[in-house]
Amino acid sequence: MVENQNLKINENTNGEAQENSPMSHSEILREQVSEALVIYDKTNSSILLSSLSAGLEIGFSFLLICVMTAFFINETNSAIIWKINALVYPVGFILVVLGKSMLFTEQTSLLTLPVLNKKSKVIDLFRLWGLVLTGNIFGGILISIIAIWIGPKLGIFDVKIVEKVSQHVLHSDLTVIFVSAILAGWLMGLLSWLLTSSDSTISRILVIYIITAVIGAMGLHHSIVGNIEVFSGLIVSKKITITDYLSFQGVAIIGNAIGGVVFVALLKYKAFAYNGNN
Repeated sequence: MVENQNLKINENTNGEAQENSPMSHSEILREQVSEALVIYDKTNSSILLSSLSAGLEIGFSFLLICVMTAFFINETNSAIIWKINALVYPVGFILVVLGKSMLFTEQTSLLTLPVLNKKSKVIDLFRLWGLVLTGNIFGGILISIIAIWIGPKLGIFDVKIVEKVSQHVLHSDLTVIFVSAILAGWLMGLLSWLLTSSDSTISRILVIYIITAVIGAMGLHHSIVGNIEVFSGLIVSKKITITDYLSFQGVAIIGNAIGGVVFVALLKYKAFAYNGNN
């Protein structure tokens, strides 16, 4: 009887150990491919609404950046303000990712995996990217308009703060923005990968916070948050033109996509494929 009880305890212990053990590279990859295939099966309207929601929700990062900038603008120099803003930058990302809304930079590497695995076609990948981008951008435009109106009404920031934030995003030349966007896309692809191996809400929040705080602290360019920042500046400032907005947006999107696809999806998949061949 004692032996049987010991056997059951050992079995339970082994089961718990397996359950708590970190996922392997192949397990994460399989989980990511399965998750992506579910998205491929969704309707266009479902994807558009989810991505529109993401574009709106991530606007809370922009709102908090404006609030923090307004609060510290007379207390410290501008260089320190942007580092402080990195502390609140992750809030919108946490809302989006935990809420399961579809964000372009999180989806680029994820949606590429079924194509590399020959389970989906390239044309379907571009269709999904287009839908997600469209929803994210229009959601961002809507929250920009809301932010510009509500900020002064609540007295938490004014349009000069919006202009300052927008100009800070645009102060680098397009080559720098492009490389910066690649790094941001790389980190966002890693975020998607790391979230798959996280098994609790707390660990997921920590992963999201750490990765996106790094993006904020380094001043890397994120096409969806940047869309809100620059479009808001376009509305309130004569110094920012439609050419500034379109050129930034185009370069940031391409850079983010390259970072997510090449440095995460392709390298992670090829590492698995070569290991399988050997």
